[in-house]
Amino acid sequence: MKLKFLLPLIVLISLTCFGQTKSQVDYAESITAKELKEKLYTYASDEFEGRETGTKGQKMAIEYLKNTYTNLGISAAKANENYFQNVPLIALSAPEVSITLDGNQYNYYTDFISLNHAESKTINANEVVVVGYGIKDKLYNDYEGIDVKGKIVVAIGGEPKDGSNKFRVSGTEKKSKWSNGSQGMRSKRDVAKDLGAKAFFLIDQSLFQSYAPYYKARDKRSGESNLVLDVKEQSMYSFLISEAMGAVLLKSSAIKIDFEQGSSPIISENVAAMIIGSEKPDEYIIISAHLDHVGMHDGEVFNGADDDGSGTVAILEIAEAFKAAEKNGNGPKRSLIFLHVTGEEKGLLGSQYYTDYEPIVPLAHTISNLNIDMIGRTDPKRLEGERNYIYLIGSDKLSTDLHNISEEMNTKYTNIELDYTYNDENDPNRFYYRSDHYNFAKNNIPIIFYFNGTHADYHKATDTPDKIEYDLLENRTRLVFHTAWELANREDAVRVDKAVE
Repeated sequence: MKLKFLLPLIVLISLTCFGQTKSQVDYAESITAKELKEKLYTYASDEFEGRETGTKGQKMAIEYLKNTYTNLGISAAKANENYFQNVPLIALSAPEVSITLDGNQYNYYTDFISLNHAESKTINANEVVVVGYGIKDKLYNDYEGIDVKGKIVVAIGGEPKDGSNKFRVSGTEKKSKWSNGSQGMRSKRDVAKDLGAKAFFLIDQSLFQSYAPYYKARDKRSGESNLVLDVKEQSMYSFLISEAMGAVLLKSSAIKIDFEQGSSPIISENVAAMIIGSEKPDEYIIISAHLDHVGMHDGEVFNGADDDGSGTVAILEIAEAFKAAEKNGNGPKRSLIFLHVTGEEKGLLGSQYYTDYEPIVPLAHTISNLNIDMIGRTDPKRLEGERNYIYLIGSDKLSTDLHNISEEMNTKYTNIELDYTYNDENDPNRFYYRSDHYNFAKNNIPIIFYFNGTHADYHKATDTPDKIEYDLLENRTRLVFHTAWELANREDAVRVDKAVE
Protein backbone atom coordinates (compact mmCIF):
# COMPACT_ATOMS: atom_id res chain seq x y z
CA MET A 1 0.00 0.00 0.00
CA LYS A 2 1.36 3.41 -0.91
CA LEU A 3 2.29 5.71 1.98
CA LYS A 4 -0.01 8.52 0.79
CA PHE A 5 -2.98 6.17 1.27
CA LEU A 6 -1.60 4.63 4.46
CA LEU A 7 -1.32 7.88 6.46
CA PRO A 8 -4.99 8.89 6.19
CA LEU A 9 -5.97 5.36 7.18
CA ILE A 10 -3.76 5.50 10.26
CA VAL A 11 -5.28 8.84 11.22
CA LEU A 12 -8.79 7.46 10.73
CA ILE A 13 -8.04 4.39 12.86
CA SER A 14 -6.50 6.60 15.56
CA LEU A 15 -9.54 8.86 15.65
CA THR A 16 -11.85 5.87 15.76
CA CYS A 17 -9.99 4.19 18.60
CA PHE A 18 -8.89 7.15 20.68
CA GLY A 19 -10.78 10.27 19.72
CA GLN A 20 -14.42 9.35 19.48
CA THR A 21 -16.71 12.27 20.23
CA LYS A 22 -18.54 11.71 23.48
CA SER A 23 -22.32 11.73 23.35
CA GLN A 24 -25.07 12.84 25.69
CA VAL A 25 -25.33 9.22 26.87
CA ASP A 26 -21.63 9.12 27.74
CA TYR A 27 -21.97 12.17 29.96
CA ALA A 28 -25.08 10.74 31.61
CA GLU A 29 -23.22 7.53 32.35
CA SER A 30 -20.64 9.52 34.30
CA ILE A 31 -23.41 9.93 36.90
CA THR A 32 -22.89 6.82 39.02
CA ALA A 33 -24.31 5.26 42.14
CA LYS A 34 -20.78 5.06 43.52
CA GLU A 35 -20.13 8.81 43.27
CA LEU A 36 -23.61 9.71 44.52
CA LYS A 37 -23.02 7.49 47.54
CA GLU A 38 -19.63 8.99 48.30
CA LYS A 39 -21.04 12.51 48.22
CA LEU A 40 -24.13 11.67 50.25
CA TYR A 41 -22.23 9.90 53.02
CA THR A 42 -20.39 13.19 53.53
CA TYR A 43 -23.32 15.58 53.03
CA ALA A 44 -25.73 13.66 55.27
CA SER A 45 -23.15 12.75 57.92
CA ASP A 46 -23.49 13.52 61.62
CA GLU A 47 -20.75 16.12 61.16
CA PHE A 48 -23.20 18.38 59.33
CA GLU A 49 -25.60 18.26 62.33
CA GLY A 50 -28.76 18.04 60.27
CA ARG A 51 -28.14 21.28 58.29
CA GLU A 52 -30.82 23.31 60.05
CA THR A 53 -31.20 26.79 58.55
CA GLY A 54 -28.89 29.35 60.12
CA THR A 55 -26.88 26.84 62.19
CA LYS A 56 -23.26 25.68 62.15
CA GLY A 57 -24.31 22.55 60.23
CA GLN A 58 -25.94 24.61 57.48
CA LYS A 59 -22.80 26.73 57.19
CA MET A 60 -20.74 23.54 56.78
CA ALA A 61 -23.14 22.41 54.05
CA ILE A 62 -22.75 25.58 52.00
CA GLU A 63 -18.96 25.43 52.29
CA TYR A 64 -19.06 21.84 51.05
CA LEU A 65 -21.15 22.89 48.05
CA LYS A 66 -18.92 25.86 47.30
CA ASN A 67 -15.77 23.74 47.47
CA THR A 68 -17.30 21.11 45.20
CA TYR A 69 -18.12 23.67 42.51
CA THR A 70 -14.72 25.31 42.89
CA ASN A 71 -12.99 21.95 42.40
CA LEU A 72 -15.14 21.25 39.34
CA GLY A 73 -14.21 24.60 37.84
CA ILE A 74 -17.83 25.77 37.73
CA SER A 75 -18.17 29.48 38.43
CA ALA A 76 -20.45 31.26 40.84
CA ALA A 77 -23.74 32.32 39.28
CA LYS A 78 -23.10 35.99 40.07
CA ALA A 79 -19.99 37.20 38.32
CA ASN A 80 -17.16 38.45 40.54
CA GLU A 81 -18.89 37.20 43.69
CA ASN A 82 -18.78 34.04 45.76
CA TYR A 83 -21.35 31.31 45.42
CA PHE A 84 -23.54 32.55 48.27
CA GLN A 85 -26.74 34.57 48.08
CA ASN A 86 -27.52 35.95 51.53
CA VAL A 87 -31.11 35.32 52.56
CA PRO A 88 -32.17 37.65 55.40
CA LEU A 89 -34.37 35.89 57.94
CA ILE A 90 -35.98 36.60 61.28
CA ALA A 91 -36.24 33.96 63.99
CA LEU A 92 -39.57 34.44 65.72
CA SER A 93 -40.81 33.34 69.05
CA ALA A 94 -44.51 32.51 69.17
CA PRO A 95 -46.37 35.83 69.39
CA GLU A 96 -48.19 36.68 72.57
CA VAL A 97 -51.61 37.81 71.41
CA SER A 98 -54.85 38.55 73.15
CA ILE A 99 -58.04 39.60 71.36
CA THR A 100 -60.96 41.12 73.21
CA LEU A 101 -64.43 41.45 71.68
CA ASP A 102 -66.96 43.53 73.60
CA GLY A 103 -64.98 42.96 76.79
CA ASN A 104 -64.64 39.18 76.39
CA GLN A 105 -61.12 37.81 75.87
CA TYR A 106 -60.41 35.04 73.35
CA ASN A 107 -57.55 32.56 73.56
CA TYR A 108 -54.65 31.76 71.24
CA TYR A 109 -54.81 28.22 69.75
CA THR A 110 -58.31 27.69 71.20
CA ASP A 111 -60.09 30.49 69.32
CA PHE A 112 -57.55 31.95 66.88
CA ILE A 113 -54.00 31.82 65.53
CA SER A 114 -51.84 34.51 63.95
CA LEU A 115 -51.00 33.91 60.30
CA ASN A 116 -47.91 36.10 60.16
CA HIS A 117 -45.49 38.13 62.24
CA ALA A 118 -45.96 41.83 62.81
CA GLU A 119 -44.63 44.58 65.05
CA SER A 120 -45.70 44.66 68.67
CA LYS A 121 -48.72 46.92 68.95
CA THR A 122 -52.15 47.46 70.48
CA ILE A 123 -55.04 48.05 68.07
CA ASN A 124 -58.46 49.36 69.09
CA ALA A 125 -61.37 49.47 66.65
CA ASN A 126 -65.14 49.79 66.85
CA GLU A 127 -66.17 48.33 63.52
CA VAL A 128 -65.28 45.70 60.99
CA VAL A 129 -65.78 45.54 57.23
CA VAL A 130 -67.24 42.22 56.12
CA VAL A 131 -66.14 41.26 52.60
CA GLY A 132 -67.92 37.96 52.04
CA TYR A 133 -65.46 35.35 50.86
CA GLY A 134 -62.66 37.92 50.60
CA ILE A 135 -62.08 37.22 46.89
CA LYS A 136 -60.87 39.75 44.33
CA ASP A 137 -60.83 38.14 40.88
CA LYS A 138 -61.76 39.31 37.41
CA LEU A 139 -64.78 36.96 37.41
CA TYR A 140 -65.87 37.63 40.99
CA ASN A 141 -65.02 40.53 43.32
CA ASP A 142 -66.14 40.82 46.94
CA TYR A 143 -64.32 44.15 47.29
CA GLU A 144 -66.13 46.03 44.54
CA GLY A 145 -67.18 49.45 45.85
CA ILE A 146 -65.69 48.79 49.31
CA ASP A 147 -62.84 50.83 50.85
CA VAL A 148 -60.93 48.78 53.42
CA LYS A 149 -57.85 50.98 53.83
CA GLY A 150 -56.90 51.24 57.50
CA LYS A 151 -59.82 49.03 58.56
CA ILE A 152 -60.35 45.58 60.05
CA VAL A 153 -61.53 43.15 57.38
CA VAL A 154 -63.44 39.91 57.96
CA ALA A 155 -63.91 37.14 55.36
CA ILE A 156 -65.27 33.62 55.42
CA GLY A 157 -63.67 30.47 54.02
CA GLY A 158 -64.46 28.85 50.70
CA GLU A 159 -65.81 30.41 47.51
CA PRO A 160 -69.24 30.86 45.90
CA LYS A 161 -71.05 28.58 43.45
CA ASP A 162 -73.64 29.45 40.84
CA GLY A 163 -77.08 27.93 40.33
CA SER A 164 -75.65 24.95 38.45
CA ASN A 165 -73.33 24.06 41.35
CA LYS A 166 -70.24 25.32 39.54
CA PHE A 167 -67.67 27.54 41.20
CA ARG A 168 -68.13 31.11 40.05
CA VAL A 169 -64.43 31.91 39.81
CA SER A 170 -63.40 28.89 37.74
CA GLY A 171 -66.73 28.42 35.94
CA THR A 172 -66.33 24.67 36.50
CA GLU A 173 -66.81 22.10 39.24
CA LYS A 174 -63.13 22.51 40.14
CA LYS A 175 -62.15 24.76 43.04
CA SER A 176 -60.01 27.80 42.37
CA LYS A 177 -57.01 28.90 44.42
CA TRP A 178 -59.33 30.90 46.69
CA SER A 179 -60.60 27.82 48.52
CA ASN A 180 -57.50 25.68 48.15
CA GLY A 181 -56.30 25.26 51.75
CA SER A 182 -53.29 27.35 52.74
CA GLN A 183 -53.07 28.86 49.25
CA GLY A 184 -56.59 30.21 49.58
CA MET A 185 -55.83 31.51 53.05
CA ARG A 186 -52.73 33.35 51.81
CA SER A 187 -54.51 34.68 48.73
CA LYS A 188 -57.32 36.22 50.79
CA ARG A 189 -54.90 37.66 53.33
CA ASP A 190 -52.70 39.17 50.61
CA VAL A 191 -55.63 40.86 48.85
CA ALA A 192 -56.68 42.53 52.11
CA LYS A 193 -53.08 43.62 52.68
CA ASP A 194 -52.70 45.01 49.16
CA LEU A 195 -55.88 47.04 49.63
CA GLY A 196 -54.49 48.60 52.80
CA ALA A 197 -56.35 46.75 55.54
CA LYS A 198 -55.08 47.20 59.10
CA ALA A 199 -56.03 43.68 60.16
CA PHE A 200 -57.63 40.64 58.56
CA PHE A 201 -59.71 37.84 60.08
CA LEU A 202 -60.59 34.68 58.18
CA ILE A 203 -63.43 32.59 59.60
CA ASP A 204 -62.88 29.00 58.51
CA GLN A 205 -63.67 26.27 61.00
CA SER A 206 -62.16 23.44 58.95
CA LEU A 207 -58.85 25.22 58.38
CA PHE A 208 -58.73 26.39 61.98
CA GLN A 209 -59.19 22.86 63.31
CA SER A 210 -56.36 21.73 61.02
CA TYR A 211 -53.88 24.52 61.66
CA ALA A 212 -54.34 25.35 65.35
CA PRO A 213 -52.92 22.02 66.67
CA TYR A 214 -50.01 22.26 64.22
CA TYR A 215 -49.18 25.82 65.31
CA LYS A 216 -49.41 24.85 68.98
CA ALA A 217 -47.07 21.86 68.53
CA ARG A 218 -44.65 23.89 66.40
CA ASP A 219 -44.47 26.78 68.86
CA LYS A 220 -43.84 24.46 71.81
CA ARG A 221 -41.26 22.33 70.03
CA SER A 222 -37.84 22.95 71.52
CA GLY A 223 -34.87 23.82 69.34
CA GLU A 224 -36.78 24.64 66.15
CA SER A 225 -37.04 28.28 65.15
CA ASN A 226 -40.02 29.72 63.35
CA LEU A 227 -38.30 31.63 60.56
CA VAL A 228 -39.66 34.19 58.13
CA LEU A 229 -38.09 36.40 55.49
CA ASP A 230 -36.83 39.74 56.80
CA VAL A 231 -37.87 41.92 53.89
CA LYS A 232 -39.16 44.97 55.77
CA GLU A 233 -42.65 44.76 54.35
CA GLN A 234 -45.59 46.65 55.76
CA SER A 235 -47.07 44.73 58.65
CA MET A 236 -50.66 43.59 58.62
CA TYR A 237 -52.22 41.63 61.44
CA SER A 238 -53.96 38.54 60.13
CA PHE A 239 -55.74 35.78 62.00
CA LEU A 240 -57.44 32.48 61.31
CA ILE A 241 -60.33 32.11 63.74
CA SER A 242 -62.94 29.59 64.78
CA GLU A 243 -66.54 29.77 63.66
CA ALA A 244 -67.69 30.49 67.23
CA MET A 245 -65.36 33.47 67.58
CA GLY A 246 -66.30 34.61 64.09
CA ALA A 247 -69.97 34.74 64.97
CA VAL A 248 -69.17 37.16 67.81
CA LEU A 249 -66.72 39.21 65.76
CA LEU A 250 -69.31 39.89 63.05
CA LYS A 251 -71.55 41.57 65.65
CA SER A 252 -68.86 43.17 67.79
CA SER A 253 -68.74 46.91 68.42
CA ALA A 254 -65.49 47.02 70.45
CA ILE A 255 -62.36 45.17 69.30
CA LYS A 256 -58.96 45.22 70.97
CA ILE A 257 -55.87 43.37 69.72
CA ASP A 258 -52.74 43.21 71.89
CA PHE A 259 -49.89 41.83 69.77
CA GLU A 260 -46.37 41.25 71.10
CA GLN A 261 -43.73 39.69 68.85
CA GLY A 262 -40.21 38.63 69.87
CA SER A 263 -37.63 38.25 67.09
CA SER A 264 -33.94 38.10 66.24
CA PRO A 265 -32.16 38.35 62.86
CA ILE A 266 -30.49 35.38 61.14
CA ILE A 267 -28.51 35.23 57.92
CA SER A 268 -28.69 32.07 55.84
CA GLU A 269 -27.52 31.42 52.30
CA ASN A 270 -28.56 30.02 48.96
CA VAL A 271 -25.75 28.54 46.87
CA ALA A 272 -25.74 29.16 43.11
CA ALA A 273 -23.26 28.07 40.41
CA MET A 274 -23.56 28.46 36.65
CA ILE A 275 -22.30 27.12 33.36
CA ILE A 276 -22.79 29.86 30.77
CA GLY A 277 -24.51 28.87 27.55
CA SER A 278 -22.47 28.83 24.36
CA GLU A 279 -25.17 30.20 22.03
CA LYS A 280 -28.01 31.54 24.19
CA PRO A 281 -26.29 32.66 27.40
CA ASP A 282 -29.20 34.91 28.41
CA GLU A 283 -31.69 32.04 28.58
CA TYR A 284 -31.53 29.98 31.77
CA ILE A 285 -32.44 26.52 33.00
CA ILE A 286 -32.44 26.28 36.80
CA ILE A 287 -31.89 22.92 38.49
CA SER A 288 -32.76 23.22 42.19
CA ALA A 289 -32.77 21.31 45.46
CA HIS A 290 -32.91 22.46 49.06
CA LEU A 291 -29.70 22.27 51.06
CA ASP A 292 -31.24 22.40 54.54
CA HIS A 293 -32.89 19.85 56.82
CA VAL A 294 -34.36 19.98 60.33
CA GLY A 295 -31.19 19.87 62.44
CA MET A 296 -30.78 18.16 65.81
CA HIS A 297 -33.36 17.31 68.46
CA ASP A 298 -32.72 15.88 71.91
CA GLY A 299 -29.13 15.17 70.94
CA GLU A 300 -30.03 13.22 67.81
CA VAL A 301 -28.90 14.27 64.34
CA PHE A 302 -31.63 14.32 61.71
CA ASN A 303 -29.35 13.58 58.75
CA GLY A 304 -31.85 14.21 55.93
CA ALA A 305 -30.20 11.77 53.53
CA ASP A 306 -33.28 11.51 51.33
CA ASP A 307 -34.70 14.90 52.32
CA ASP A 308 -32.93 16.49 50.56
CA GLY A 309 -29.44 15.12 50.56
CA SER A 310 -30.47 12.97 47.61
CA GLY A 311 -31.50 15.99 45.53
CA THR A 312 -28.42 17.93 46.56
CA VAL A 313 -25.89 15.30 45.47
CA ALA A 314 -27.92 14.66 42.31
CA ILE A 315 -27.36 18.28 41.28
CA LEU A 316 -23.64 18.00 42.00
CA GLU A 317 -23.38 14.94 39.74
CA ILE A 318 -25.43 16.63 37.01
CA ALA A 319 -23.22 19.70 37.21
CA GLU A 320 -20.09 17.53 36.93
CA ALA A 321 -21.48 15.82 33.82
CA PHE A 322 -22.30 19.13 32.12
CA LYS A 323 -18.88 20.52 33.00
CA ALA A 324 -17.22 17.48 31.39
CA ALA A 325 -19.31 18.12 28.28
CA GLU A 326 -18.26 21.77 28.23
CA LYS A 327 -14.58 20.80 28.50
CA ASN A 328 -15.04 18.55 25.46
CA GLY A 329 -16.61 21.34 23.43
CA ASN A 330 -20.18 20.13 24.03
CA GLY A 331 -21.25 22.76 26.52
CA PRO A 332 -24.95 23.66 26.80
CA LYS A 333 -26.34 26.25 24.40
CA ARG A 334 -28.42 27.83 27.17
CA SER A 335 -27.03 28.70 30.58
CA LEU A 336 -27.50 26.26 33.44
CA ILE A 337 -27.87 27.42 37.05
CA PHE A 338 -27.33 24.90 39.82
CA LEU A 339 -29.33 26.38 42.70
CA HIS A 340 -29.24 25.04 46.27
CA VAL A 341 -31.80 26.88 48.38
CA THR A 342 -31.97 27.31 52.11
CA GLY A 343 -34.98 27.42 54.43
CA GLU A 344 -37.19 24.98 52.53
CA GLU A 345 -38.11 23.22 55.74
CA LYS A 346 -39.08 26.59 57.23
CA GLY A 347 -41.52 27.45 54.46
CA LEU A 348 -39.71 27.55 51.07
CA LEU A 349 -37.92 30.67 52.25
CA GLY A 350 -34.74 30.49 50.16
CA SER A 351 -36.57 29.95 46.89
CA GLN A 352 -39.14 32.61 47.80
CA TYR A 353 -36.36 35.11 48.41
CA TYR A 354 -34.79 34.15 45.08
CA THR A 355 -37.97 34.55 43.03
CA ASP A 356 -39.73 37.37 44.87
CA TYR A 357 -36.89 39.64 45.98
CA GLU A 358 -33.49 38.94 44.41
CA PRO A 359 -33.45 36.71 41.34
CA ILE A 360 -29.85 36.23 40.21
CA VAL A 361 -31.00 36.16 36.58
CA PRO A 362 -34.23 37.68 35.21
CA LEU A 363 -37.29 35.51 35.77
CA ALA A 364 -38.48 36.55 32.31
CA HIS A 365 -35.43 34.80 30.84
CA THR A 366 -35.74 31.70 33.02
CA ILE A 367 -36.97 28.96 30.71
CA SER A 368 -37.74 26.26 33.27
CA ASN A 369 -37.01 24.91 36.73
CA LEU A 370 -36.26 21.26 37.44
CA ASN A 371 -36.63 20.77 41.19
CA ILE A 372 -35.33 17.65 42.96
CA ASP A 373 -36.59 16.91 46.47
CA MET A 374 -36.28 13.31 47.77
CA ILE A 375 -35.34 10.88 45.00
CA GLY A 376 -33.37 8.21 46.86
CA ARG A 377 -36.03 5.93 48.34
CA THR A 378 -39.25 4.10 47.49
CA ASP A 379 -42.71 4.93 48.75
CA PRO A 380 -44.14 2.04 50.83
CA LYS A 381 -47.66 3.22 49.92
CA ARG A 382 -47.06 2.44 46.25
CA LEU A 383 -48.99 -0.80 45.94
CA GLU A 384 -48.61 -1.19 42.18
CA GLY A 385 -45.79 -0.76 39.67
CA GLU A 386 -42.06 -1.37 39.58
CA ARG A 387 -39.60 0.02 42.11
CA ASN A 388 -37.94 1.93 39.27
CA TYR A 389 -40.40 4.84 39.33
CA ILE A 390 -40.51 8.53 40.16
CA TYR A 391 -43.43 10.78 41.01
CA LEU A 392 -43.57 13.71 38.59
CA ILE A 393 -45.48 16.78 39.71
CA GLY A 394 -46.24 19.89 37.71
CA SER A 395 -44.71 18.99 34.35
CA ASP A 396 -47.95 19.73 32.46
CA LYS A 397 -49.25 22.64 34.54
CA LEU A 398 -47.74 25.48 32.52
CA SER A 399 -46.13 24.00 29.41
CA THR A 400 -47.23 21.17 27.15
CA ASP A 401 -43.74 21.28 25.62
CA LEU A 402 -42.05 20.58 28.93
CA HIS A 403 -44.29 17.64 29.70
CA ASN A 404 -43.71 16.11 26.28
CA ILE A 405 -39.95 16.59 26.52
CA SER A 406 -39.91 14.90 29.91
CA GLU A 407 -41.80 11.90 28.57
CA GLU A 408 -39.61 11.72 25.46
CA MET A 409 -36.32 11.83 27.39
CA ASN A 410 -37.49 9.10 29.72
CA THR A 411 -38.64 6.83 26.88
CA LYS A 412 -35.42 7.37 24.98
CA TYR A 413 -32.88 7.09 27.79
CA THR A 414 -33.98 5.97 31.27
CA ASN A 415 -37.20 3.95 31.06
CA ILE A 416 -38.47 4.92 34.51
CA GLU A 417 -42.15 4.54 35.39
CA LEU A 418 -43.37 8.13 35.55
CA ASP A 419 -46.07 8.19 38.21
CA TYR A 420 -48.46 11.18 38.17
CA THR A 421 -50.41 10.19 41.29
CA TYR A 422 -49.72 13.51 43.02
CA ASN A 423 -49.87 15.71 39.94
CA ASP A 424 -52.96 17.54 41.13
CA GLU A 425 -53.07 20.93 42.84
CA ASN A 426 -56.09 19.75 44.83
CA ASP A 427 -54.48 16.55 46.10
CA PRO A 428 -54.89 16.51 49.91
CA ASN A 429 -51.13 15.98 50.33
CA ARG A 430 -50.59 19.30 48.53
CA PHE A 431 -47.14 18.26 47.27
CA TYR A 432 -47.44 20.73 44.38
CA TYR A 433 -47.18 23.54 46.94
CA ARG A 434 -44.66 21.94 49.29
CA SER A 435 -41.29 22.26 47.58
CA ASP A 436 -39.25 25.02 46.00
CA HIS A 437 -40.54 24.62 42.44
CA TYR A 438 -43.78 26.30 43.54
CA ASN A 439 -42.11 29.72 43.85
CA PHE A 440 -41.06 29.43 40.20
CA ALA A 441 -44.42 28.05 39.06
CA LYS A 442 -46.35 30.94 40.63
CA ASN A 443 -44.25 33.18 38.36
CA ASN A 444 -45.31 31.19 35.26
CA ILE A 445 -41.95 29.45 34.91
CA PRO A 446 -42.54 25.83 33.76
CA ILE A 447 -41.42 23.34 36.39
CA ILE A 448 -40.98 19.65 37.08
CA PHE A 449 -40.85 18.38 40.65
CA TYR A 450 -39.08 15.00 41.02
CA PHE A 451 -40.14 13.15 44.18
CA ASN A 452 -40.10 9.58 45.50
CA GLY A 453 -42.86 10.11 48.09
CA THR A 454 -42.66 9.99 51.86
CA HIS A 455 -41.70 6.99 53.99
CA ALA A 456 -41.35 5.93 57.62
CA ASP A 457 -38.07 7.85 58.01
CA TYR A 458 -39.41 11.16 56.70
CA HIS A 459 -38.29 13.96 59.06
CA LYS A 460 -36.83 11.47 61.51
CA ALA A 461 -33.33 10.75 62.74
CA THR A 462 -33.51 7.48 60.78
CA ASP A 463 -33.32 9.19 57.36
CA THR A 464 -29.71 8.07 56.92
CA PRO A 465 -27.44 7.40 53.88
CA ASP A 466 -27.42 3.63 54.37
CA LYS A 467 -31.13 3.50 53.51
CA ILE A 468 -30.78 5.17 50.12
CA GLU A 469 -31.33 2.92 47.08
CA TYR A 470 -28.41 4.14 45.04
CA ASP A 471 -29.31 2.37 41.79
CA LEU A 472 -32.62 4.24 41.78
CA LEU A 473 -30.91 7.49 42.71
CA GLU A 474 -28.53 7.02 39.77
CA ASN A 475 -31.25 6.40 37.20
CA ARG A 476 -33.48 9.21 38.46
CA THR A 477 -30.54 11.65 38.42
CA ARG A 478 -29.80 10.64 34.84
CA LEU A 479 -33.41 11.38 33.90
CA VAL A 480 -33.06 14.93 35.23
CA PHE A 481 -29.75 15.28 33.36
CA HIS A 482 -31.24 14.16 30.04
CA THR A 483 -34.22 16.48 30.48
CA ALA A 484 -31.94 19.40 31.32
CA TRP A 485 -29.71 18.56 28.34
CA GLU A 486 -32.67 18.71 25.96
CA LEU A 487 -33.99 21.94 27.48
CA ALA A 488 -30.58 23.56 27.28
CA ASN A 489 -29.79 22.49 23.72
CA ARG A 490 -33.05 22.40 21.75
CA GLU A 491 -33.59 25.13 19.17
CA ASP A 492 -36.75 26.63 20.70
CA ALA A 493 -37.36 27.31 24.36
CA VAL A 494 -40.34 25.54 25.86
CA ARG A 495 -43.53 27.56 25.50
CA VAL A 496 -45.76 28.61 28.37
CA ASP A 497 -49.20 27.76 26.99
CA LYS A 498 -51.09 27.45 30.28
CA ALA A 499 -50.11 30.62 32.15
CA VAL A 500 -51.85 31.33 35.46
CA GLU A 501 -52.94 34.79 36.55
